[in-house]
Amino acid sequence: MAALHCCCPPVSGHLRSLPPSSSNRFVPLPPLSSNLLHHHHHHISLAPNPRCVPSAPCAALSSNAIEHLDDAALDSLVGNLNPKEQTLLLKRQRDWRRLLRLFRRMKAQTHYLPNPIHYNVVLRTLGRGRRWDELRLCWIEMAKDGILPTNNSYATLIDVYGKAGLVKEALLWLRHMKSRGVSPDEVTMNTVLRILKDSGQFDKGERFFKGWCDGRVELDFLELDNSELDVVNPEHFLLSELFKSGVRAPISRIASGTEESPRKPRLAATYNTLIDMYGKAGRLKDASDAFATMLRSGVAPDTITFNTMINICRSHGHLSEAEKLLHKMEERRVLPDTKTFNILMSMYASLGDIEAVCKYYKRTREAGLRPDIVSHRIMLHLLCERKMVQELQDTIEEMMKLGASVDEQSVPVVMKMYIDLGLLDEATIFFEKHCSGGGISSKNYAAIIDAFAEKGLWELAEDVFRGEREIGHKKDIVEYNVMIKAYGRAKQYDKAFSLFETMRRCGVWPDDCTYNSLIQMLSVGDSPERAREYIKRMKDAGFKPRCETFSAVIASYSRKHLVSEALDIYNEMKASGVQPNEVVYGLLVDMFAEGGMVEEALHYYRLMEESGLAPNQIVLTSLIKAYSKVSCWQEAQDLYSKMKNMGDGPDIVASNCMINLYANLGMVSEAKLIFDDMRKNMQVDGVSYATMMYLYKSMGMLDEATDVAQEFQKSGLLIDCASYNNVLASYAVSGKLRDSAELLQQMIACEILPDASTFKTIFTILKKGGIPFEAILQLESSYNEGRPYARQTILTSLFSMVEMHDFALECCNSFLAAGFALDSVAYNVAIHAYGASGEINKALNLFMRMQDEGLDPDLVTYIYLVGCYGKAGMIEGLRRIYGLLKYEEIEPNESLYKALVDAYRFAGKHDLAELVDQEMKFSFRTTKYVESEAEDD
Repeated sequence: MAALHCCCPPVSGHLRSLPPSSSNRFVPLPPLSSNLLHHHHHHISLAPNPRCVPSAPCAALSSNAIEHLDDAALDSLVGNLNPKEQTLLLKRQRDWRRLLRLFRRMKAQTHYLPNPIHYNVVLRTLGRGRRWDELRLCWIEMAKDGILPTNNSYATLIDVYGKAGLVKEALLWLRHMKSRGVSPDEVTMNTVLRILKDSGQFDKGERFFKGWCDGRVELDFLELDNSELDVVNPEHFLLSELFKSGVRAPISRIASGTEESPRKPRLAATYNTLIDMYGKAGRLKDASDAFATMLRSGVAPDTITFNTMINICRSHGHLSEAEKLLHKMEERRVLPDTKTFNILMSMYASLGDIEAVCKYYKRTREAGLRPDIVSHRIMLHLLCERKMVQELQDTIEEMMKLGASVDEQSVPVVMKMYIDLGLLDEATIFFEKHCSGGGISSKNYAAIIDAFAEKGLWELAEDVFRGEREIGHKKDIVEYNVMIKAYGRAKQYDKAFSLFETMRRCGVWPDDCTYNSLIQMLSVGDSPERAREYIKRMKDAGFKPRCETFSAVIASYSRKHLVSEALDIYNEMKASGVQPNEVVYGLLVDMFAEGGMVEEALHYYRLMEESGLAPNQIVLTSLIKAYSKVSCWQEAQDLYSKMKNMGDGPDIVASNCMINLYANLGMVSEAKLIFDDMRKNMQVDGVSYATMMYLYKSMGMLDEATDVAQEFQKSGLLIDCASYNNVLASYAVSGKLRDSAELLQQMIACEILPDASTFKTIFTILKKGGIPFEAILQLESSYNEGRPYARQTILTSLFSMVEMHDFALECCNSFLAAGFALDSVAYNVAIHAYGASGEINKALNLFMRMQDEGLDPDLVTYIYLVGCYGKAGMIEGLRRIYGLLKYEEIEPNESLYKALVDAYRFAGKHDLAELVDQEMKFSFRTTKYVESEAEDD
């Protein structure tokens, strides 16, 4: 596949002379099946001669207007049409009833001559409408008129049956063709190939295709047998009746039509289907070879061909090949359509490359195309994922101007973004604008309700649930279940049960998910007695509670130390035929161990073994944890020693439990012994390192904690954000600020995004590194508000603080060049980053740019400007800011005073530094005195 681009030869002269198709530019291409039929219609001369202009009545009459014509008027109309115009009028009918009425009036004309083209149109419309009985009658009528079924007839029947999901029945028409002596032409073959592809029968599709190319049509491998049709099934019965009727071809035709000479496909649609089939089968090389064969055969690829190839490359991660194919389209003057750009947008969206997605979204419009629902969905989902609120709102506004709307699948995604960011007013406005009247499905309503519920906003979730809906739109069970869960999360138990009781009156019956939610809710809410009642109601309703449902109630009783009641549920569980699993046994072990009843805990451990469940980490870990809760470390240690003699010995989880037990008791040497054994056996994981770091830090052994952290970093086990956070926190506590920043840079290089815990640790590091308190407050506020550039500004500040200037400026440039509307926080960070790296002119230019955008300098701005002036020796700038501070045009601030002192010293003005230092001490000593006097008064 790496050489895919090599299979496209240079553009030949005759291809260069082909004019570009306007349909590719302005109108989306039709589906593959309709495109095939379109080709076939031309093959049998179904389309009217371009020189034959339809009569005025035919051109002006709409399909709906036929309903209002009486038979006489309709006879007059069709009597004045030639056969081609009659065909056009028939094809315009989308309603099968109007079509049959029109067809009957045509046949009633004395001069009408039955023809296969008209029958094919009728068969197609009836098949699309799944009017199988009417289709059977039409087939019989066709036989009575002596009309032989053509390739187009069979292609039509195969197509409509296949699209109705009746794959076997569709393929049985091949046997019917063979029995009638009709050999499938390329369009019919392609229709069969598409059905086999869509049903996942790739090997059969390839075999059928190759057999057709060799001049033979084998059917045995398709396992087609009329006798397997289910006569009880209406569609199968009607199909068997169809096979009994129909005009047979002459015997000479049947005998001569069984074998043909080898042939090659000549239609681009055939190669499109073949390439798509290989792509869906994961046979990338075969798809590429089919594409190359198409070009060698002189069959010009169309937009669908390139779209299919680009999509195959996208699905297999071959980005460069997809781009090269787009260039080949341009070379061959095959104009891309909206789907082409959608495929490329989807490819880059999966990688999170928003710039590339926006580029192709823009190219769609530059090409004279209109972005469709898929284009908008890709953009909206990616912008929501990145929390780019303003860009999202601009995109939606642009969509509305184009007459598009937010599609149903995107509505809950946008709502969730607003809700997660706390932009509840925006969420409400969006919901009222795009969901007013309930124009979305219950599934998506449930997703919106769940988004509110996750944030504890049960009132807003309730507003969505109880909002007005379109007439005929009924709430599905999924909405009730999600709303019940929302009440449960918010501990609004009365509302949850009230909703449960009203479900039946609304015509919605609870399912097993409803009961499980209520039981889990009551169990978590420490209401095991009521949970037990609902287990009974669940069983009375015909549902069988799962093991997890029983275990939740057992856990609830266990937390309340109601041992006998927990055992009653355990016995009821077994009586219901639900076998306890390791979790249930672990709960019982924990319950008895916490009550000091170790023998009973061991009893249930033995019951687990007797039930055929092999001793495993779940129960053993539960037993060790249970011992740890009652500080029975000796018993836990004995059990751990026994585990060493079992099979391969203790697993990682059991060992980590023991380390954790020792860590909680401050038993350093015992924990270290197990940790060393795990090292020796190559069993150490991230939990082991994290627990040992916690133990050393809790005992004040910071050097040892740092050593473990460094070993953790070198172990290759830093594979997720949580593991990085553990090491980062250890470095932060030990004051290793540079190591912290280097670790964070490594984390970003591994494409692991920092999370909230990471940034919490970074703020601690910034405080320890001497960043002004006011600057840290600004960064925290920007982060909590979810500003799109907040993370980059925090990272820039950290890297600047530890003098990792290259990385600091890289982060800084990422938000300066992103096109966001920046605030003073972002400008402050950028000024500091350039000033700290020695690029004073750039820092001052940013200060001027900040003022040009109407942003006034704040306290942090002055602090960072002072640093720039000091490094550049700009004494006048320092005096000006000092004057503003001295005459209280800037509120006195200790951080700014210290920044001035440091700046004067850096500039070699030690006398002025001493003067400012004395002024600072006097100012804050006076302030404290005044405050003390006020307190005395």
